[in-house]
Parts: sequence; structure tokens; C-alpha cells
Amino acid sequence: MVHLVVRNDSRLKGLYRVDGLQRLVQRICNGERYSRDAELSLLLCDDALISDLNRTYRKRRGPTDVLSFGYRAQRGHPLTAQDGVSFSVLGDIVISLETVEARCAGDRAAMRNELRLLFCHGLLHLLGFVHDTKSQRARMQAKQSQYLGIGQEEAWRSKL
Repeated sequence: MVHLVVRNDSRLKGLYRVDGLQRLVQRICNGERYSRDAELSLLLCDDALISDLNRTYRKRRGPTDVLSFGYRAQRGHPLTAQDGVSFSVLGDIVISLETVEARCAGDRAAMRNELRLLFCHGLLHLLGFVHDTKSQRARMQAKQSQYLGIGQEEAWRSKL
């Protein structure tokens, strides 16, 4: 099972339910046959932090909506907690709720849907999906549509 840890450093609150995101994680991981026990973190932030991360790790200026950081343990060894229990880290997803708010013009229902879309997108990246080519983009769009239960057109934003 993938255990989700959420931290909200954004000024925006109440846009998600951890249990709902956890169910989405399990649906996606089951669908993609990812069956390892692992931890996944989600950081919700504002544009200032995601801009710093975007500049540091992607060499791009300004905010973006979502970033994913996969974790690869050295030589395939899992991490070991202080109590001696081994665990794996799937990775980190960072989403700017300030960007989500601007994109959705403050509509809270639209913001919740956008957050789920970006979270799904980030998790698919951590599971190995990319969208560098037209066919890769179509495949990722279809996966997002499938896992979120939304139409193909809704499952892709030009900014993704």
C-alpha cells in the first residue's frame, strides 16, 4: 500500500480530503500494478515556493502548477526507519494552490477538480509516464481520464 502524507503550506485550505486523495492513489497504483509498500508526499504551496523549485530543478523561471520528484534509493535499497522497519519512498508531488486558484478564477469546486487532476498527473509521472511526444501525451491523457472518471478533454490542460 502507498501511504500518502499531505502538508499544506498554502494560504488556501479546505480544497481536498486526505482520504479521497488516498483512494485515488490506490486506484492509480492498483491500475498501474504498483504493489510495493511506499510513502508518497504531497506538498501544497503558493507560487513563491514552486517558483523556487522550478528554477532550481527545471531551470525555468516563474511558477508552474505541479512538480514531481521521484525517489530512487541507492542501489535499490529501501530506507530504514529508526525502529529498523524498511520502507520505500515513491516520491514527492508539489502543487501550487495559488496557480490553481488563478486558473480556476477562485471557483472552489473547479479548484478541487483541478487539484485532483494535477495530483493524478504528478503521480503518473512518478510511476514512469511522460508526455514528451504526441502519443505519450495521448496515453497519459487517457490514463488521467480513466482514473479521474472524467472526459478526455477535461483530462488535459495545455499547461500540463
